[in-house]
Amino acid sequence: MMQAPCIPFPQRIAVLVPCYNEEKTVVQVVRDFHAVLPGAAIYVYDNNSTDHTALRAREAGAIVRSERRQGKGNVMRRMFSDIEADIYVLVDGDNTYHAESAPVMISRLLDEQLDMVVGSRLTAHDQAAFRRGHHLGNRLLTGFVALLFGRSLTDMLSGYRVMSRRFVKSFPALAKGFETETELTVHALELRMPTAEVITPYGNRPAESESKLHTYRDGFRILLTIIHLFKAERPLAFFAILFALLAAISLGLAVPIILTYAATGLVPRFPTAILATGIMLLAFLSLVCGLILDTVTHGRREMKRLNYLAIAASGHD
Repeated sequence: MMQAPCIPFPQRIAVLVPCYNEEKTVVQVVRDFHAVLPGAAIYVYDNNSTDHTALRAREAGAIVRSERRQGKGNVMRRMFSDIEADIYVLVDGDNTYHAESAPVMISRLLDEQLDMVVGSRLTAHDQAAFRRGHHLGNRLLTGFVALLFGRSLTDMLSGYRVMSRRFVKSFPALAKGFETETELTVHALELRMPTAEVITPYGNRPAESESKLHTYRDGFRILLTIIHLFKAERPLAFFAILFALLAAISLGLAVPIILTYAATGLVPRFPTAILATGIMLLAFLSLVCGLILDTVTHGRREMKRLNYLAIAASGHD
């Protein structure tokens, strides 16, 4: 198991812990990160917990705040907006992530002037750490993002990340729930930020602690988020695919009519001919929309890049 010394980093470090009903585990999380990052500020954001999460976190020495809008994405938006630091460590409050890996991840972020280091769980986890279907679903969704956006991470859905200030303050944070990890990954890919992964141990939840992730519902929401981000960030490719599908349907309807007309000089299925013409017009409208939106997206990406570059890199002297 990876071990790391307690390094007193000179940078301001904030450990961000979004929590919902984690009174059984949040105390250990706060204590572990206080031990390995003694100079860091530990922020626990309570998301309408019905147990004593906030009280237990405060007793353990964390700075406790709240976010009333339900969902991890809403909590992340609030944390990224409110907290000022040089380095941000994001971790779940369920005590499954390896606190001793944090100094290693921070050191790599600083040494290589990266913007995000992700703790990859897929090759160093307990057999029972992932619920049934989670491991496969993670790989499928991560592979889908790699197909649509290019190079991706091996564990896109990891909740354990170390991020630079320039990453956090340029991140739009539009997601509401667990799809926020997907949004973090695509943000880094689209702005071509320097990122890395560090393999970290991943443990089981305590028996009395219950996961808030719903396998099929949240998996479907993450898939929809990937498609939405593909449309928003790669509109030409998205609408080109739509153009190809509509054009293929139109040609499939039109070819028999054209062949009949060539042989007899007659158009026996006039409504079908009108339908094929309408679908082909929609296909070309989709292509035109893609071309226009691609120009708009290019301008948006330039502005995001400039906002990102306005903040000094991590470890910059």
